[in-house]
Formats: sequence, structure tokens, C-alpha cells
Amino acid sequence: MGKRRRVAERRKTRPAVLGGMIAVVVGGAGFGVYALYGGAAADERSATAGHRTVKTGPLTATEIRTASTRFLTAWQQGRTDRAADATDDPAAAGKVLTGYTKDAHLKDVALTPGTAKGAEVPFSVKATVAYRGLSKPLAYSSSLTVVRRASDGKPLVDWHSAVVHPELRDGDTLVTGESGTPPVKALDRDGGEITTAEYPSLGTVLDGLREKYGKKAGGTAGVELRVVRGKAAKEAKLSDKTLVELSKGTPGTVRTTLSPTLQAAAEQQVEGRERASVVALRPSTGEILAVANSGHGFNTAFQGSLAPGSTMKVITSSLLLDKGLASVDKPHPCPKTFTYGGWKFHNDDDFEIKGGTFKASFARSCNTAFISQAKKLKNDDLTKQAQQVFGLSMNNWAIGVPTFDGSVPVQSAAQMAASLIGQGGVRMNPLNMASVAATVKSGTFHQPYLVSPSVDHRTLATASRTLSAKTLSQLRELMRYTAAYGTAAEAMSGLGPDYGAKTGSAEVDGQKKPNGWFTAYRGDLAAAGVVQAGGHGGDTAGPIVAKLLKLGS
Repeated sequence: MGKRRRVAERRKTRPAVLGGMIAVVVGGAGFGVYALYGGAAADERSATAGHRTVKTGPLTATEIRTASTRFLTAWQQGRTDRAADATDDPAAAGKVLTGYTKDAHLKDVALTPGTAKGAEVPFSVKATVAYRGLSKPLAYSSSLTVVRRASDGKPLVDWHSAVVHPELRDGDTLVTGESGTPPVKALDRDGGEITTAEYPSLGTVLDGLREKYGKKAGGTAGVELRVVRGKAAKEAKLSDKTLVELSKGTPGTVRTTLSPTLQAAAEQQVEGRERASVVALRPSTGEILAVANSGHGFNTAFQGSLAPGSTMKVITSSLLLDKGLASVDKPHPCPKTFTYGGWKFHNDDDFEIKGGTFKASFARSCNTAFISQAKKLKNDDLTKQAQQVFGLSMNNWAIGVPTFDGSVPVQSAAQMAASLIGQGGVRMNPLNMASVAATVKSGTFHQPYLVSPSVDHRTLATASRTLSAKTLSQLRELMRYTAAYGTAAEAMSGLGPDYGAKTGSAEVDGQKKPNGWFTAYRGDLAAAGVVQAGGHGGDTAGPIVAKLLKLGS
């Protein structure tokens, strides 16, 4: 449809009746204000015997109810100064709350609190967006949290812009008016229209296309209520977002490289999985053929920043082969553990390969086989390899929508060693790792792109060198052997012989299971995926990637 996503209307929540208090309707808008008779409760009084004591300890239900009611009542009545004073950051709150009426043109605001869960109070919002004779209803749900101010113990609303609307980040604003950016009608590579109804994952992609090409594609702007991103959100590469469209603009047309067949398959593969993402692209050109995420609010596939685990060993292996520190069929150590820089590194279940080759270590994903070579490497060797051969970690990709282009920072000691196996400071996403597999397949880095550079004459990123024929041949053999006999064999079964793969598992603090990664190629198609907190990559991300490779080759 070429429009940014709208916020769906959510179920109205009835006000809670707490402790037998009487709900009094004020302001004619239906917000329940709880009357607290007799002034402040005994446990809230702080002035005693001529000196002031500071209330400490957990908040009581009365304190939470009173603080949230004070804020919501003042907001609904349009008394922004009083509402702001009910928060722990009056200056920031006052600015956003004033803008709610002045800039967003919202009126007839009705706020209905729900049942508190501890210090968190959910509430529903109904309002009307009214601008120059145009109006539409707006309904959504939000929540606030009550905290105790350290200086005097007073219960106040913990201020964040998301209190006013869950789509807001601190620094963002709500604005109603002519959208500075006309809508776009995005087409797939066959000329079919791309809609979020058919492809739910592509909401963030359509947002990015509109922001990038709306003014260039020949459309005219409509009138809408939208989130205008502030500095922090822009640094996170988030696009402005439409919440309510009061009048339609005329869309311009932007053709993408997406394949309708592969996109539909990608959507199907991530559906029903928790935090799964996948990207497929063409190695010979860099054209992106599919991108999908099971969570539709953030484009992890393009903008995620996650440790890639053992899929990083594709890049590390190319480095070791280049430097003569490894060779496919030569003996290579794979002990149970290896200590470097004061850290003791382990293999999965502390396995070891006695008298094995580098090919065997790669296929079984032996961590110590790579860590053992750290002492022979310079701190910046891996960074240079990622940049100069694979085009990563330079923040210069121009695919047509916002991306994170991978990060391989220069590190030392144990952190440098951890980077060799995709931990430490290394960060990637499925787009980056699909590009790594594509570079191995094609022999040359082709920057991925979603919109042809001929549309806007932008310059694509390049890599400064290619792998030697000897290194490239050995790297392909490693990935082919892993797809046939290693940790990727089950997922890649029946897809050979022109194929290659690498699995990965990345440990994340606080997760019981690691993030499962998988990157592979077959013919002129490469793909990579991640299932966060899913477990081993061959079991989780592997089937997703393999399905796309089977369809696309």
C-alpha cells in the first residue's frame, strides 16, 4: 500500500475499583478519579516533630493509585503543567504533553485506567485527531510506572515519552499535518504491489522506502498523525511512523528486488516462531530477494546487532587460510579447552578431535581450533579481513532502506580471541551473514540492495580486495563439507552438490538458550537466519534457510 503502518485500535479496559473507593467522573470524559477522603493517608505524611522525614520502602497501593490518578486526571483535563509536575521530569513531560494538543492536534481525550500490576498502571486512550476540517478517532493502550523520588520519597510517574504513546521514544514528537514525505507504492521484482496485508514483515521496509524515496518517486503528501523521530531514534535508524491518516496522498512508485515467491515463503517460515529473522539474496548481483521477521516492530533482519556465533568462522577461516595458519586437509588442533588472555574457552560439551584436520574442526564447529591461532594474529587482522574482503563494518551500505552493516571492532587479548568465534564485540544480522555466504559463493563482495542503484544513482559499497583462488577454493570446500557431513548436514539434506553452509550458536547473558544462526548458499542464492534464544543453529535457523534455498534455486 506504500503507507507507513497504523497503530491498531486496542481493547478498552474498564477502570478498576480499588479498596472500595468511589470512582468520581470528572471533566465529562469518563475518566475515573478515585476520591481519597480525609486528606493524605497516614503512611504518606512526612512532616513530623518539626523535621522532614523521607518516605522509603516499597510503594503502597494507595500511593500508586494516587500518583497515577493525579497525572491522568490532569492530562485529560488539559492541565499539562499539573500533569508534568506529577512526573519525575516535569520539563520533558511538559514539552511532550503540550505537543499532544498543540502539535498533534488531539482533542476530546478520554483516559481509562486498568488494574495496576505492582507499580505499573495500564490505561487506555481515546481521542480525536482534528486538523483543518479533517478528523478521525484514535484509540490505543499505554501504561505508566510510579516510582518514589529519592530526594523526598514522593510517589511520581516515571517519565518517558512512551507513557503518552507506546510508539514514542524519548526525543520523538507527535505531529499532525501534511506529511513531509509522500506515500509510496512499492512493487516486487515482477511488478506486483507489496502490502503489509500480504507480507506482514515488510511494514518497517515500507516505512524506510517511503522515507528514502517518497519525495523522489513522484507522489504528493497527505495529511496524517505521525511519530517524528528524534535524535536517539534516528541514530537507531528508526523511520517516522504514521499513526492515523486523515487524507490520502498520491503515492509514487518504487520497484524493489523482492521475489514474491521467496518473500511469501520467508514470511511463512518465520510465522509462529519467536524472534526469527531471515534474508535471502542473489550472490552474483547482491539483489535482496526476501526479508522476514517474526516480530514486526523492528527489522532485526536488516538492523539487528547480534553476536553471530560460529557463523563468523567463515570470515575467520578465510583469514587463517590467507595467512597459512590453516589448510583444509592438514592436521589442526581441537582440544577440549584453550586458555588465551586469561579466559578459558570451551567447545560445546567440551568435545575434542584428536588428530583431526582443519576441515573436521570447521565442520564440527570446534571453537578451540580457532582460539588456538589467536596468538599468531594481530589485533586488527580480523577487522581488516571483514572490511577488505567481505565489505562489512564500514557503515557505508546503501541498500535503499536503513541497515546495520555489521561491526568487527579491533580488540585485544581474550576479546580478540572471542571475536574469532563470533563473540566478544562482533555484531551482525541476517543480512550481513547472507552477504558473507554470497561473497564465498561469488568470489567477490557485491553490496546487497533492495532498490536498484539506477533509481537514484547512489553508489554501492565495494570491498578493496578479493580472496586468492587458493583460499576461496578451500573456503568453499569447508562450507560444502559442513553442508554434507557437518553440523549443517541435516538442514541441507538433498540440496547438494553446489552448496555450502555454516551453523552458529551465540551465547547471550540472561538467556537459557543461545541464539541459533545459519548461513548458506545453493546455486545463485544465499540466505542467512537467526532464531533468538532458540538453541543450536542447525536445528532452529537451519530449516528456515534451507526452505528458501530449495525454492530459489
